[in-house]
Amino acid sequence: MASSHRSSPVPQGSSSDVFFKKEVDPAKHIRPVQSLPDVCPKEPTGDSNSLCVAPSLVTDQHRWTVYHSKVNLPAALNDPTLAKRESDFFTKTWGLDFVDTEVIPSFYLPQISKEHFIAYQQEISQREKIHERCKNICPPKDTFDRTLLHIHDKSRTDLEQVPKIFMKPDFALDDSLTFNSVLPWSHFNTAGGKGNRDAASSKLLQEKLSHYLDIVEVNIAHQISLRSEAFFHAMTSQHELQDYLKKTSQAVKMLRDKIAQIDKVVCEGSLHILRLALTRNNCVKVYNKLKLMATVHQTQPTVQVLLSTSEFVGALDLIATTQEVLQQELQGIHSFRHLGSQLCELEKLIDKMMIAEFSTYSHSDLNRPLDGECHVLEERVINKVSQIEEIDTDVVVKLADQMRMLNFPQWIDLLKDIFSKFTVFLQRVKATLNIIHSVVLSVLDKNQRTRELEEIAQQRSAVKDNSLDTEVAYLTHEGLFISDAFGEGELAPAAVDTTSQRNTSPNSEPCSSDSVSEPECTDSSSSKEQASACAAPGGVDIIVSEDMRLTDLELGKLASNIQELLCSASDICHDRAVKFLMSRAKDGFLEKLNSTEFIALSRVMETFIMDTEQICGRKSTSLLGALQSQANKFVNRFHEERRTKLSLLLDNERWKQADVPAEFQDLVDSIADGKIALPEKKPAATEERKPAEVLVVEGHQYAVVGTVLLLIRIILEYCQCVDNIPSVTTDMLTRLTDLLKYFNSRSCQLVLGAGALQVVGLKTITTKNLALSSRCLQLIVHYIPVIRAHFEARLPPKQWSMLRHFDHITKDYHDHIAEISAKLVAIMDSLFDKLLSKYEVKAPVPSPCFRNICKQMTKMHEAIFDLLPEEQTQMLFLRINASYKLHLKKQLSHLNVINDGGPQNGLVTADVAFYTGNLQALKGLKDLDLNMAEIWEQKR
Repeated sequence: MASSHRSSPVPQGSSSDVFFKKEVDPAKHIRPVQSLPDVCPKEPTGDSNSLCVAPSLVTDQHRWTVYHSKVNLPAALNDPTLAKRESDFFTKTWGLDFVDTEVIPSFYLPQISKEHFIAYQQEISQREKIHERCKNICPPKDTFDRTLLHIHDKSRTDLEQVPKIFMKPDFALDDSLTFNSVLPWSHFNTAGGKGNRDAASSKLLQEKLSHYLDIVEVNIAHQISLRSEAFFHAMTSQHELQDYLKKTSQAVKMLRDKIAQIDKVVCEGSLHILRLALTRNNCVKVYNKLKLMATVHQTQPTVQVLLSTSEFVGALDLIATTQEVLQQELQGIHSFRHLGSQLCELEKLIDKMMIAEFSTYSHSDLNRPLDGECHVLEERVINKVSQIEEIDTDVVVKLADQMRMLNFPQWIDLLKDIFSKFTVFLQRVKATLNIIHSVVLSVLDKNQRTRELEEIAQQRSAVKDNSLDTEVAYLTHEGLFISDAFGEGELAPAAVDTTSQRNTSPNSEPCSSDSVSEPECTDSSSSKEQASACAAPGGVDIIVSEDMRLTDLELGKLASNIQELLCSASDICHDRAVKFLMSRAKDGFLEKLNSTEFIALSRVMETFIMDTEQICGRKSTSLLGALQSQANKFVNRFHEERRTKLSLLLDNERWKQADVPAEFQDLVDSIADGKIALPEKKPAATEERKPAEVLVVEGHQYAVVGTVLLLIRIILEYCQCVDNIPSVTTDMLTRLTDLLKYFNSRSCQLVLGAGALQVVGLKTITTKNLALSSRCLQLIVHYIPVIRAHFEARLPPKQWSMLRHFDHITKDYHDHIAEISAKLVAIMDSLFDKLLSKYEVKAPVPSPCFRNICKQMTKMHEAIFDLLPEEQTQMLFLRINASYKLHLKKQLSHLNVINDGGPQNGLVTADVAFYTGNLQALKGLKDLDLNMAEIWEQKR
């Protein structure tokens, strides 16, 4: 088969080959497409050699290459060397000896005929018909896709011949770079003897460009042909749509004509009437607005009239109403642009006027004469000082210095007078504030009733609104509701009647802010709906907005502030009292007061504090703090004085038994009766009672020294101070325990430690001194539980832990008493050791040693028996006897004297009998069990 020059450079297969042939590597088995030379070669550089070597469209177009060798597929498959032609393409390689034979049918397979498929054909015949119908409507997807793919591959191959520069979206020949790339001017240069070559190149360039244009046009035509049916369908639909629009336009025109006729005949007159009603209502609104402006214009003169009569409440209400009207009804009116700021200045002026008037009233009311003689506190002090003849006002100029020259009775009387005037002052303040408080409460009650009435009115209004027929609410072309027009038309006459009934100002000009018609009120904000009318002086009705009223929370705060004001007045009175107190305390006057005077001062101050607390309902702390501070100073001075006094008494105490005056016995008796306080001084009796030798306490006799008597009185002073000044209970408890500890330690140093030998000048500490000291300690121990109970009743429960100090003191006192007893026993023990160490068992009987021992025992008994109780004396002599037996037994063992009935045994028995008889003959020791058999050692 000869090849044609116009055939494709690549063999074209059928569309089925694309899908059924095995894919191979295009780089190995497919020859690349030989494209035409570039239409835009590079510009020559001027070198002749390079021009000859470079490819040229003119010289290379007739040159034969391997790409021109082309044959068809049948010619390539025919082999002329074969003897015969193969009947089948697949049997050409089976050799020359291959012979076609029939295939013998299998005995195992049945013979299939068309009758076997009749049932199947009948079953799918209906489906086949549907399939064929669908196939005619829509071509098979596989065939369609293959066709499109084939066409797409061919189109893509053709389009690949077109250079990419023509496909760029920004392709434009007016760009110099693009123009030079498409039409290089170097090919049109005729210089250098190359004119024929360049002319041919230009012609070839024109042909290539025409070829590119043909490719693009063919592809465009092909794309249009693929979408031809859609174009024709769109054109058909366009014609049908135009017909439908024409018919619709005619129907709309006919409907409009009918509506215009109906509007002219039926609606035009009614709408005209409604427009006239709306115009009339608008005119009424304008008229009412002008009346309202006239009323607002009269606000400032009316406020001046009200202020001239001190009607501050009416003026403020009128200003508040006018401001609300300016913000809601007359907003944006140029003529009233400065009225708002002017009204604010008026409010500030009224505020200052009210404050000044209230201050004047308060000043005049609170400075009224409290007792008909004087007006202010300073005048009271001046009057009191002027009554003292001892004060020379020419020398002492300052009032404070003159006041410091008063003695305590004069000063305390002045303080009582000041406190009484302060009390009257606070009562006046409370009376004034109670009036204000009652007004606030009445306003709260009125607000509550107003809210209830408003809720009832809102419920009625809701019921009335629900009964209106809303079916006639049609929109007009002006955007208004017909129901609004009807409603305004019905309400306008009522507004006119209401306006005609309003009061006018004194100048006979409209000044009512209620002259706005009811429709306007209907359209206003919710705050206007909640406004209420009240009458101001001059016959002017004003609207007080709900927003301008004080809320219940603000009224509650006002009521609490009133109470705080009363408390502040009380605090001021207390502060002034503290200054008065501190001015007197500068020279140490208060610290020098005795107990009676300070207690009187404390009671006066506590009474004033309680009175002010009862008036104000709250306790002020300044005066209470000052009292506590002075009380602490008083306690310190009180304790130091008594501690110093006790120290002096102990340092001068000679530890001898003192007589007990009758007043101390009465003091002890009052304690026994449950009265822990100093007895009142009785007038001197005609017969003076003699002092007693001992102090009788609940039937027990106590031989004491004078210091202990004074100590008991001091203890009672502490207890009485606690009763008179409860705020110092804890401090007094601490100081009292310190005083008791001091007495215990100091008495121990003086007696047991023999400190009295140097302090007082005693020659020796006798057994009588020791016994007297022990008995004094026992007396104090007896009263410690009484003192504890007294303080426990006056301490709060959380401070009861402080009472443990009394337990510690009791233990210390008992230990001290035990040490004194041990000291007495030790004295006799040393005596026994000294005497019995020289004892010899020989005549005479009784021996001198036992006579001396009995003599010392008798002296001991005489020294302590009248001081110590009988039980303690017996216990003490039992211990002394035990010590005696121990030393005697030791001495007998040393002398080898045994209980054998011999002569020595008889002498010892006679001496012991003498000792026993002498000891039991002493008072109170008759029944003492001496058990003298223990002096003999047991026989082994």
